[in-house]
Amino acid sequence: MRDWECTGHRVVSHHRIFDVITESYVHRPDGKEHTFVVLDSADWVNVVPVTDEGRVVLVRQFRPGTREVTIEVPGGMVEPTETDPARAAARELEEETGYVAERIEKMRSIRPNPAFIRNWHHMFMAFGARPVGRMRRDEGEDVVPFEASWEEVDKMVRDGLITHALCLTALMFARYFR
Repeated sequence: MRDWECTGHRVVSHHRIFDVITESYVHRPDGKEHTFVVLDSADWVNVVPVTDEGRVVLVRQFRPGTREVTIEVPGGMVEPTETDPARAAARELEEETGYVAERIEKMRSIRPNPAFIRNWHHMFMAFGARPVGRMRRDEGEDVVPFEASWEEVDKMVRDGLITHALCLTALMFARYFR
């Protein structure tokens, strides 16, 4: 960072899930100024829930970005009042599936795309997941939970039915973590 000096910062637009920002930087070695567009978002979480029987809880939901129903693990944004991403993972698990877990463990945190997104993505594994909670969908959210064996999950991945990069990453870590 010592070669880069921020010389300007402007919020271009504010949206429910991120702010669009332009930032200007001077690259000190050559003195040239560069302007970048950055999305500033709250951190994200996802959770790979596994039942006592070893089944994985997944969700089907419509994604407007790709105009399709996707298969994913539960997840969402860390709310401004949440200081612990594990609590956000537990909340998202219950809201999207109606499942709660006996134990939630952090697997890893990654940067979704440091080229233009300024947040962390925290991945968790939930053990002892069971459907005793209450689903609470966000407005405009249509989520349908279902269970699958690890073999079925592997087949969905191989067949290209699970395409969300962050979910694929979480499932990969979960294979090693469990």
